[in-house]
Amino acid sequence: MHETATRLADVVAIPVTPFVDGAIDFDTLRTVLDRMLDAGVTVLTPNGNTGEFYALRHDERRQVLHAVAEHANGRALIVAGIGLDTDTAIADGRAAADAGAEMVMVHQPVHPYISRQGWLDYHATIADALPELGVVLYVRNPWVDGEMIAELVQRSPNVVGVKYAVADPVMFARVRSAAPQLVWIAGLAEPYALSYFAHGATGFTSGLVCVNPGLSLDLLRALQASDLVTARRLTESIREFEELRALDSNANNVSVIKEALAQLGVGSRAVRPPSAQVDAATAAHVARILAAWSVEHELQPRADLAASA
Repeated sequence: MHETATRLADVVAIPVTPFVDGAIDFDTLRTVLDRMLDAGVTVLTPNGNTGEFYALRHDERRQVLHAVAEHANGRALIVAGIGLDTDTAIADGRAAADAGAEMVMVHQPVHPYISRQGWLDYHATIADALPELGVVLYVRNPWVDGEMIAELVQRSPNVVGVKYAVADPVMFARVRSAAPQLVWIAGLAEPYALSYFAHGATGFTSGLVCVNPGLSLDLLRALQASDLVTARRLTESIREFEELRALDSNANNVSVIKEALAQLGVGSRAVRPPSAQVDAATAAHVARILAAWSVEHELQPRADLAASA
């Protein structure tokens, strides 16, 4: 196993990509990173889905990667998101290595026709071209079974982890059992962390951590301590926020986070199409959630936060 793989047993934070006037707002990006790093986050995935990977140009992905790596400056493991066609993924992976990333996370292939052999060849081609990097698979399709993953690991030993994002804990347990030597990450964030940890996950991804890092880290600590009472309570406190993100097939996944950050005075609400900003009712719901969270966690809210709820 890649020597840094065990560091994935943590909150794997996916930073948003802030925008202002259509361009990337690097000042706000650094503020978002500081909120997480100062709280104790130690794994960052620039160019993840919460970072609007598919809405970024080639040059913007490189800029985001370098900005995150430079600002983290060794304080966090950088797991760069890469994907699209194999040549693009490999080029972005090499750029990630040059920027100081130690690992890459390969986004799920975007193609209407994916065969078993094609899935294996796609990931092996990328992994074999980046032997110095640990490779994390992003699995969102339920037909990717444990045998496929185990075969890929045999073929490409620098595959060290799986971000598993299929909403089925029983299937997760079955798939994981085929390759238990890998680091398995609950890829559907905090709502699935409790059930997936019960079946062997040791980390979970998070976009919420951009807004309330203390809450995500508290959940991780409870899960690591097998404190189920606390883990259930924290999962319940997260539920409404994550349900807002998941509405309409995750249409508001990123925009709810940016709405929350904007209400906290961190950056703008701007997202890129095909995403859109939330409506007034959702924004009001976000304000109520932030007010409730602020009772237990320091969110650095504006003075009028509680009054607006």
